[in-house]
Amino acid sequence: MKMITRHLLIAIASYAAIGACAFAQDKSPEKSIVVASTTSTRDSGLFGHILPLFKARTAIEVRVVAQGTGKALDTGRRGDADVVFVHAKPAEEKFLAEGFGVKRYPVMYNDFVLIGPKSDPAGIKGSKDIAAALKAVKDKGADFISRGDRSGTHQAELRLWKAAGIDIAKDKGAWYKEIGQGMGAALNTASAANAYVLADRGTWLSFKNKGELAIAVEGDKRLFNQYGVMLVNPAKHPNVKKELGQQFIDWLVSSEGQKAIADYKINGEQLFYPDAGDPGA
Repeated sequence: MKMITRHLLIAIASYAAIGACAFAQDKSPEKSIVVASTTSTRDSGLFGHILPLFKARTAIEVRVVAQGTGKALDTGRRGDADVVFVHAKPAEEKFLAEGFGVKRYPVMYNDFVLIGPKSDPAGIKGSKDIAAALKAVKDKGADFISRGDRSGTHQAELRLWKAAGIDIAKDKGAWYKEIGQGMGAALNTASAANAYVLADRGTWLSFKNKGELAIAVEGDKRLFNQYGVMLVNPAKHPNVKKELGQQFIDWLVSSEGQKAIADYKINGEQLFYPDAGDPGA
């Protein structure tokens, strides 16, 4: 009887230990990070391609907050993200100068393209001079959709209007429509309105609802579009998961991460070009 009781107590203790272990596992912190990024990295399908590869390598779950670059950087400033992955170098450098980021790493690039209706009311199709093309859009009063959301694309658009000698804040008319939304929404609006719109090439290539839209202007060096990644400064926000966040950054700029970016294609066309090794980027 004593032997049975002893065996029973050992069994109960074993089950209790197993249960406690399972409970501890259930309650253990998840290996996850929050990345504030652009709508273009999401809408182009890039994250859908590379994040499963990163998770398979590290078991780290990446939760993406897709916003315009300005809002993504603000998310980092508040400490509501561990990493920011955006495409507006002057704004990124300001973020670093303010002490909110640790270091900027160039990751990849593509380019912007000016999309417009196939009927081409501004008469710019095939041009490689983006400033002249935008001036023609304004002079003809052709409908133009602006994201108007402080995103990297919106900031690039404003720089291009300036390069065309146009103060868009003063010179815009009913033809210029700001929607305050992401790249996919801007393309959908342009498709519905048969309007011109500036887009990153990656989102354009992955965009399904092209309607009567086509690339009107491409190839101007001023349309270069470079992406950088930064760890949010844990000295400003101690809640930042600096080790996990740095693992994501290190993977993006590693040969494996760069290959994953280069391998992402739609209909055989590459959407982004890795450039982590370019110190001037």
